[in-house]
Amino acid sequence: MKATGHCQCGAVTYSAEGIETDVHSCHCNICVRWTGGPAFAVSVGQVTFEGEENISRFDSSEWAERGFCRRCGTHLFYRLKEADQYMLWMGTFDDSTQFNLAGEIFIDQKPHFYDLAGDHPRLTGEEFMASIMNN
Repeated sequence: MKATGHCQCGAVTYSAEGIETDVHSCHCNICVRWTGGPAFAVSVGQVTFEGEENISRFDSSEWAERGFCRRCGTHLFYRLKEADQYMLWMGTFDDSTQFNLAGEIFIDQKPHFYDLAGDHPRLTGEEFMASIMNN
């Protein structure tokens, strides 16, 4: 699947290919602090940014960075550095009608005041980390 997106002010736009339609929500303490709530993202095969000079990157861990528009503050992506793998935040897509919530991770760190509807996998942080270490 291909798609386009942009930040709130339009200083950064993107075109992405190889996009998974399965949305994953993360409730880890870092994502909740970063987004103000659960993070919703999809993995992409390739992304090209226009207005790259307006992207600030923040190393949120040894293995990952987060990108945002330095003009309006829109959160754009989460990137695994070693694999150069981008996950784009759902709120930045121009059209999100093709996507479906497929799972939640770090459910054990989820704040108590919300729950996401649907019948999909819900993994604790330990279960999620074990699943990616075994792949």
